[in-house]
Amino acid sequence: MATPVPLARPGARLAAALSGLALAGVMLSAQAPVEPAAGDSARFVAFLEDIKAEAVRRGISEAVAARALDGLEPLPIVLDRDRGQAEAVLPIDTYVRQRLTPATVRQAQRMATTHRAVLEKVGKTYGVQPRYLVAVWGLESNFGRFTGVRPTVQALATLAFDGRRGELFRSELFDALRIVERGHIDLERLKGSWAGAMGQPQFMPSSYLKYAEDFDGDGTRDIWSNQADVFASIANYLKAYGWDGEATWGRQVRLPGPVAELAERAGSRGEGCRAERALTRRRYLAEWQAMGVRTAEGRDLPAVERQASLLDAGGRQFLVYANYEAILGYNCANAYALSVAMLGDRISLP
Repeated sequence: MATPVPLARPGARLAAALSGLALAGVMLSAQAPVEPAAGDSARFVAFLEDIKAEAVRRGISEAVAARALDGLEPLPIVLDRDRGQAEAVLPIDTYVRQRLTPATVRQAQRMATTHRAVLEKVGKTYGVQPRYLVAVWGLESNFGRFTGVRPTVQALATLAFDGRRGELFRSELFDALRIVERGHIDLERLKGSWAGAMGQPQFMPSSYLKYAEDFDGDGTRDIWSNQADVFASIANYLKAYGWDGEATWGRQVRLPGPVAELAERAGSRGEGCRAERALTRRRYLAEWQAMGVRTAEGRDLPAVERQASLLDAGGRQFLVYANYEAILGYNCANAYALSVAMLGDRISLP
């Protein structure tokens, strides 16, 4: 998470990988601010002219391209954040404990109760349990209270110009222009994180175009201020990544011996993002049972035809199912996914 890389599956997880360093338990090292190099101003103007020309070729009107891009300057603070190097990473169990404070759990419960009616409608429509929608919402934007203050187009233009992942951010920049072109939000209101994540779900522009929903049918997909659209968009995203509304995310388990030995027997993954590669290969619960794995209380595992992977979270181990991996689709960090899962488990809807 400290050194973001392009992801095979674009989406909210891209925003989280780039802007959610705090969500991974990462503390940024102190460093001198990034200052524009001599000549950058002229090169940035030329870069924007090239972007405008390509935007028009992609179907963006000249008026929108000019209004969005003319007069922009690079944002040094965006480069500061992008180049921050991690000096320490909290252990997963420490991170989860710090995120799931009693105050956070109480606030999550209050929000779930307040928005119960729309949450239940969204949950039935998309097949995602409402408590997990609240958990994602809470961790992404502090229950909608912080969605970012950086102008999205300017932030993305800065990152595309910087060139370290130029093509990735260039693509997101064109998607941001499409959002304005199609009237989803006024340019002046299009603000978010330093990496371009937007709204209460913290979607990247590409995620917005793919997954944002107009749940209340008012003609807009408003992930900034419409709670029905916010919850439906999160649900639509999780559903697209394979969420099963009839299943849970996983469970803490007790192992018969050292975790490394069991993980070796199960086999490691050779694909996926870093958090996915930290999981073992999927095995049926009956196979884990045969290897001596039991629930945290020492009981037999459920006798269902379900596959699970083993996750070592420091002092605790978990068998995690497909729903857990759907959360990783949102943000590929095990600290984040466990926090969402456990926060969701602590929310009840009377």
